[in-house]
Amino acid sequence: QVQLVESGGGLVQPGGSLRLSCAASGSIVSINAMDWFRQAPGKERELVASITSGGSANYADSVKGRFTISRDNAKNTVYLQMNGLRPEDTAVYYCHARPLVRDTTFKWLEVWGQGTLVTVSS
Repeated sequence: QVQLVESGGGLVQPGGSLRLSCAASGSIVSINAMDWFRQAPGKERELVASITSGGSANYADSVKGRFTISRDNAKNTVYLQMNGLRPEDTAVYYCHARPLVRDTTFKWLEVWGQGTLVTVSS
């Protein structure tokens, strides 16, 4: 069993900053990529940023230069530092991971966090 617990969302003014965190718990052997998705009202869920266990990161064009993804492998935790926030960034942000676990065999799971709401408004 693996769970992702998110925190850090809230209300912020345009131009402000927030730092999201997502901690994975359970009998995890390893996690390759960890990701942040978001879903704005009336829109489909989109990939915001991803990071490998080795630290290679990729970003959506809309957040490049403003957001930074990082992770602490020892804690199985991923972070999203969001600077220069815009009203268009308003969305529910979801952590996503594919942890390797061991049951009767080794298996790759797909796990989602519960979501944390980020509202950017003046």
